Amino acid sequence: MKRKKAQFTAALRISLPALSVIGVMASVCTAADWPQFRGPNRDGKSSETGLLKKWPEGGPKLLWSVNGLGAGYSSAAIAESLVYTTGKHGADGYVFCFDLDGKRQWKAAFGPEWNKSYPAARSTPTVNNGRLYLLSGLGTVYCLDAKTAALVWSRDVFKEFDGQFPRWGISECLLVDGSKVIATPGGKKASVVALDKNDGDVIWACKDLNQGSAYCNPVAIEYRGNRMIVTMLPDSVVAIDSETGKLLWQDPFDDYHTDRSRVVNANTPLYFDGRIYTTSGYDNGGAMVQLSADPTMITREWTDRTLDVHHGGVVLVDGYIYGANFQSMTRGNWASLDWDTGELMYDSSWQGNKGSTIYADGMLYCYAEDTGDVGLAKATPDGFNVVSSFRITAGEGKHWAHPSIADGRLYIRHGDVMMVYDISAGK
Repeated sequence: MKRKKAQFTAALRISLPALSVIGVMASVCTAADWPQFRGPNRDGKSSETGLLKKWPEGGPKLLWSVNGLGAGYSSAAIAESLVYTTGKHGADGYVFCFDLDGKRQWKAAFGPEWNKSYPAARSTPTVNNGRLYLLSGLGTVYCLDAKTAALVWSRDVFKEFDGQFPRWGISECLLVDGSKVIATPGGKKASVVALDKNDGDVIWACKDLNQGSAYCNPVAIEYRGNRMIVTMLPDSVVAIDSETGKLLWQDPFDDYHTDRSRVVNANTPLYFDGRIYTTSGYDNGGAMVQLSADPTMITREWTDRTLDVHHGGVVLVDGYIYGANFQSMTRGNWASLDWDTGELMYDSSWQGNKGSTIYADGMLYCYAEDTGDVGLAKATPDGFNVVSSFRITAGEGKHWAHPSIADGRLYIRHGDVMMVYDISAGK
């Protein structure tokens, strides 16, 4: 019987046209902020309410847009009335900071960026206690002052831990867990490391693992007093003790992945009620594991190959998982699974195109990565029905940056351009 559903070191080149108008950064972000990739809890969900349940024809009102960001797949991070994203110009990566009216506060080069397959900045900055943390596609961790863009510290963890580049470079948005910054250099000396967020010193390096990076963004969870870092590497889902860096457990993909030749395990693991769900593209699908009182023991409860999300993320709402599956590099359906059983609730086509999914106020926000369509659909397992949509026409390249929601606004990044829409009802 089903359980009851629950609501579930480089010098900076800085341009400072309006630095004097920036207020002092507070140490804690507000409830309306979206301070890192996929939101406050890395689960693709906003707690905001009072948002539109249907958009006007042509889409919600465009409040402002900016261009000149350069090549990048970074989403927007919004914290303390400032907006951050990254882009690549020439050989270098840059961080951009705007106010809520779209006025640029500063632009800062942080160092060399990935210049091979799909050359672009990848990392969405993580904002924490007045600082920005980001990882370049070449594996260097940077910490910047969020108000002034001054470099606080940097550390080339890829070189230090003998990293192994995946095909498309390092593509990770850093996790800040307490005093630690978690990074995945994918090194032969250590796959995952924890740095002191204040000075960059190494707190621990997980030497029990020497797998490469697989584009995943780790998450911190706590269960029965055990705090662990959970992420996906090329060969397995792994959990690492947050305090010591000791490997707690790993669940190998060999048991259920069908195509081990293509390793893209990019989706942040989802955690709820003592269980962890992960999913990967290329027909490999996902799995649900149950934690136990013994932090080294897990039980795999079910697997599924329908919701094989490429890199668009998944959300959990009222006991159901939502996301887009993989049919080819450019095509896919939008699907839902029962969290408890893995039962398929629907598998529906929309524009013939897969993409990214986030959630707020009862609605799914779906962004098709090939066509640029943005859809609004009710989060219900009864079916995938888009009630409103519009198309992003500004910018170039794939629509791979995930949307962000903060203070009644929808942020969409596409290539060189970022657009901000009013999705608040009644304002």
